[in-house]
This record gives sequence, C-alpha cells and structure tokens, in this order.
Amino acid sequence: MLSEERKKFRKVVFDYAKETYGTDPEYLWEKTPDSAVLRHKNNNKWYAAVLDVRKCKLGLQGDEIVDIIDVKCDPVLIGSLIEKDGYFRAYHMNKEKWLTVILDGTVPYEEIFGLIDLSYELTEVKKKEKKNKE
Repeated sequence: MLSEERKKFRKVVFDYAKETYGTDPEYLWEKTPDSAVLRHKNNNKWYAAVLDVRKCKLGLQGDEIVDIIDVKCDPVLIGSLIEKDGYFRAYHMNKEKWLTVILDGTVPYEEIFGLIDLSYELTEVKKKEKKNKE
C-alpha cells in the first residue's frame, strides 16, 4: 500500500504527463502492481517508468521502499547528473541511455518535468525518421 506522501509524488508526475502529453500510467505487472509506465500514444514506446524499489538497490543505506522514475536521457547529461543527490544510473534499464531519479523531494519537480520532456522527445519517432526506415 502506498503512503500518502508516495501517492502525492506519483500524482504530480502522472498529472504532468496527462496534462502535457495526454498519457495515463499503465500498470503492466501483476507482481508489482504499483509500477507503471508512461508511453507514447503514436508509437507505444515508453518514455518513463515509475517503480518502487528498495533503497539498497540504488546503492543507498536502508531497506525502505522508495519511488523512482526512469527516463531516457542524453548520456553526457547522465554523467553530470549522477554526481548530484537524487540521481542514479538507471535501475532496471540501459544504464548508458536511461537515468533514475528518486521521487522523494530530493529533486525538484521542475527538474523532473524537464527530464520527462527530454525523455519524451528522445523516444519519439518523428514522421521523417519513420519514412526513412521504411
């Protein structure tokens, strides 16, 4: 069961995705019913995943469960962000192209929204690219 604080962080992220991109979270896994993905409507690619993990899985002290968001990111940006509190190499995704951000207030919402926007852009298949692939 999610705490009220965890629900609040998730709601802010999901509300942003809905208002900005018209996407709702999809809950895909029976074993982890609180885990959700956000995906493009036009190409079904994920642009974010919100998961709950134990702190120790991120290299932090403790066994408490925390919420994270995984977003696709520029590898150069990942290198600089992981030096800051609240940012980690991707949990359960490609560590060179995805970034994990803890959803506990450490990272301001504005930064998280910017990363969601970047991830959305990086995972979007543009019509010109699609035409070239055909």
